[in-house]
Amino acid sequence: MSGNALFGRYWPAESPVHALDPRTKVLATLFLVVVIFSAQNAAALAFVAALLVAFVLAARIPLSQALRSIAPLSFIVVLTGLFNLLFVQGGAVYVDWGWLRISEGGVAQALFVAVRLALLLLSGSLLTLTTTSMDITEAIERLLQPLTRIGVPAHEFAFVMGTALRFLPQFADEFRQIKVAQIARGARLSTSPLRAGMASIASLIVPLFASVFRHADTLSDAMEARCYHGAKGRTRLHPLAFGRRDAVAACVLAAALAAVVVLNVALG
Repeated sequence: MSGNALFGRYWPAESPVHALDPRTKVLATLFLVVVIFSAQNAAALAFVAALLVAFVLAARIPLSQALRSIAPLSFIVVLTGLFNLLFVQGGAVYVDWGWLRISEGGVAQALFVAVRLALLLLSGSLLTLTTTSMDITEAIERLLQPLTRIGVPAHEFAFVMGTALRFLPQFADEFRQIKVAQIARGARLSTSPLRAGMASIASLIVPLFASVFRHADTLSDAMEARCYHGAKGRTRLHPLAFGRRDAVAACVLAAALAAVVVLNVALG
């Protein structure tokens, strides 16, 4: 595979994390979100960060590639940090230019929220890096299966989620190719599309949407050719089954949540 790890792209490797049941990894990701939001101080957040780094290393994924996978979404972290920097006040004032006021509390809150969001993105990326889109689809469907009794379309919902994850890295690659092609045609996109004006933005968005609709038509034709009719009558080559590794992972996450709670109480 290419050297670029993207959010939504699978990173093939043989590791204890890859070997976990997909349902365990989906539930573990949701549990990690709870753990991250439970961290209320810098020490607890640092502990969660160390835990995530340990998971990445256990998955045999280079840390640089894991960070690169969330780089396209880093603008969310930056914008959220800026909002907290400008609108949260408290403590010593570092900058006071009338309408612009930056204080110690704003800096601390901006850093804390930015790190928290980065950890949330990294936990989601770890799921997609260690689990194929087909396994994620099946895991979501199996987890939602009990809700079918009250009319929830578990298979259709899981299929939509899996399809979106499957095409996310492909669309990212095509966006880069479109940008390079437009630059080769003289478009001023080498620095920032926003500075080049709406016409240049349209030169990127219009071909990308055309590609999205083309892939949608191709996918629908392929499904019709294969007589796709939903979950009814479908069989699976490798049925999902929980194992000893999944129990160990559950114990590790439970211990992590307990450690975060202890750090919150001790340093609160």
